[in-house]
Amino acid sequence: MIPDKAPKEDVFLGSEDLKKEAHVPSFDKYKELYIHSVENPGEFWGDVAKDFFWRNKHTGQFLDYNFDVTKGEIFIKCMEGATTNICYNLLDRNVHEKKLADKIAFLWEGNEPGDELTVTYRELLQRVCQFANVLKSQGVKKGDRVSIYMPMVVELVVAMLACARIGAVHSVVFAGFSAESLCERIIDSQCSLLITADGFYRGDKLINLKLLSDEALQKCKDKGFPVKKCIMLKHLSKEPEEIVGSRSPPAKRSCPDLEIPWNPEVDLCWHTLIKGASDDCEPVWCDSEDPLFILYTSGSTGKPKGVLHTVSGYMLYTAITFKLVFDYQPDDIYWCTADIGWITGHSYITYGPMALGATSVLFEGLPTYPDVSRMWEIVDKYHVTKFYTAPTAIRLLMKFGNEPVQKYKRKSLKILGTVGEPINPEAWQWYYNVVGEKRCPVVDTFWQTETGGHVLTPLPAATPMKPGSATFPFFGVVPAILNESGEELEGPSEGYLVFKQPWPGMMRTVYGNHQRFETTYFKKFPGYYVTGDGCRRDKDGYYWITGRIDDMLNVSGHLLSTAEVESALVEHKAVAEAAVVSRPHPVKGESLYCFVTLNDGVSYNQTLEAELKKQVREKIGAIATPDYIQNAPGLPKTRSGKIMRRVLRKVACNEKDLGDISTLADSSVVEQLFQNRCCTAV
Repeated sequence: MIPDKAPKEDVFLGSEDLKKEAHVPSFDKYKELYIHSVENPGEFWGDVAKDFFWRNKHTGQFLDYNFDVTKGEIFIKCMEGATTNICYNLLDRNVHEKKLADKIAFLWEGNEPGDELTVTYRELLQRVCQFANVLKSQGVKKGDRVSIYMPMVVELVVAMLACARIGAVHSVVFAGFSAESLCERIIDSQCSLLITADGFYRGDKLINLKLLSDEALQKCKDKGFPVKKCIMLKHLSKEPEEIVGSRSPPAKRSCPDLEIPWNPEVDLCWHTLIKGASDDCEPVWCDSEDPLFILYTSGSTGKPKGVLHTVSGYMLYTAITFKLVFDYQPDDIYWCTADIGWITGHSYITYGPMALGATSVLFEGLPTYPDVSRMWEIVDKYHVTKFYTAPTAIRLLMKFGNEPVQKYKRKSLKILGTVGEPINPEAWQWYYNVVGEKRCPVVDTFWQTETGGHVLTPLPAATPMKPGSATFPFFGVVPAILNESGEELEGPSEGYLVFKQPWPGMMRTVYGNHQRFETTYFKKFPGYYVTGDGCRRDKDGYYWITGRIDDMLNVSGHLLSTAEVESALVEHKAVAEAAVVSRPHPVKGESLYCFVTLNDGVSYNQTLEAELKKQVREKIGAIATPDYIQNAPGLPKTRSGKIMRRVLRKVACNEKDLGDISTLADSSVVEQLFQNRCCTAV
């Protein structure tokens, strides 16, 4: 699986200086550790576990599992019998045992330049304990689910860790999602309480988050699931003494005239509750396999899946992947630009970095606001050493040329990373040559919400890098490539990417629907975890992710379900049928190209197109807004009535070579579709 020797041609190598202090300094060391992790996983992960506090030690097998649906229920268990608390390990241990009380945990950079905050591990522990007591005062207890719908503020981290401290299960919903999406997630996870904020700015756009929250709660009530309490943080209009940590004046962030709806029977003020709360809160000790959080990801059926992660395995895996993939050193200033509403923010802003006592930049704004140099300004301002962002952001900034990057020094940078989707070689080269000035290795990480952390990734000092390749598996991860018949392919090959055995941080189930978990990830190829992604392995053993195989789209690193978008479109009274496919996009990677068949008597025009885009935004969120909507009097279908999406993708890309269409019921439909193509879709 892993080549004996790494190739030396057509690859990029880490610097000798980097190798001197690296945790994994060479490819030979990587291979030695990898073999040990696969052949003796209990011993390997047991060594990792020694760095954490355990109230009770585990008994029996370190990892126990069944991946084969033909042999019974699918399960993954890690460190059964052990008890711990992840919040204790992230805060109390750092403050009291590792003497990091005064170390900065987060450097918060607001949407507006000059709006900034620093918070130490001591301050964070104090506020987390206070808010944990607030949650307890509202009746939240171990096992209860709490929904969090907040912008990128330190209080979001406080809310997550307060839930973890008392054994409650947090469900963070990305603040860019619509009220309908929030409602759906609240009901599915049966959340007893919602935590939100008054609003926030995204660039120069004001988002009234409380208004959206109220709309979601009303929808929940209408559907027979009233949420009793909503705690609101005053983010845009609050006094300095109410802030977590030490900060500058509010600058342009303040918006005292923001209209905030208020229902005294449901709504509670974060700051009022905090003022009366004790900063002493004993952690609730949790079993290893107790749930830690639920995070929703799009599903091919259109209904989001509540991916459930558990305490101990997730803690170990995010900590060790953060340490080794970013080669974390105690003096690093680390910056992951993701939103905490996604798994990247959970694993590599909150849990992984804090487990090691790291200092991280937490950024509320956009890479292009107020100008396209914002990221590099922040890198210089905080002397960022490790920088982790999405290929979408890299491609976006490439469009503006080198000058906005080169006006800043960026001398502090040591390692660059990418996440969310495969990075094209051209963007990789620009990132490496221009941003990193040919001295910073690029760790192109492949992983999913379901995997909890990196599963295919370079290690910066050990792995010779190929632009666009996720390279080799992380420790304990055993990939394989299968053909349609489920046969493992050896050597250079292309097919389905699967994994043969678990690692501690992988998901345990789909919340409330274990059968869906088994069907989605294990039924197609019994004995394997099926990622849903295609993969190619080259002659040197490097893995290249080729994209989704199922009915999913990866738009700007956000996984979207075609069925979910189609469902939103057909809810419009004018639409009889809809089909959604992906079309390559120079910045976003993939874009949404939608075909709609209208009801009799309805004509297609710009007004209807605007209504349809608005419908999708309101049902799902702005990230799902269609790029193209095409009037389709008919859709290409087989004689059995199945839509041939392969043909629609060809139409979207204006490619006339359709391949085998012998099963197409009416070929004239395709000719009409080519004639009706969106004029903007060249």
